Amino acid sequence: MVTRGVPADYRRAMERRFATYDEFWPHYLREHARPATRWVHLVGTVIAIGLLLWGALVGPLWLLVAVPVAGYAFAWGSHMLVERNRPATFTYPVWSLRSDFRMAWLMATGRLSAELRRAGL
Repeated sequence: MVTRGVPADYRRAMERRFATYDEFWPHYLREHARPATRWVHLVGTVIAIGLLLWGALVGPLWLLVAVPVAGYAFAWGSHMLVERNRPATFTYPVWSLRSDFRMAWLMATGRLSAELRRAGL
């Protein structure tokens, strides 16, 4: 793997392989260390869920195509512009999506702070 010019934290993340979701979750939280990143993710998740429900229940069905576009545009944008790291989606797509929803739920219910502390943030 070519790593010249790649920051050390990216290299460590690329080299680290997680065997279980429980190992991945703290890594996911550390990759979302800045509050702005988490809030932009939440906005994208809420928009994606809204598009999914609206498209499925009311229509038009083409809105369903916009669901992943909206969700990922916000998430990836926050990683590029705020967090300045590589989204976990590229390495762990299913666990990353699960974690997006988990983080959004924990934010909405006011329980994310405890998880962040456990992850070392």
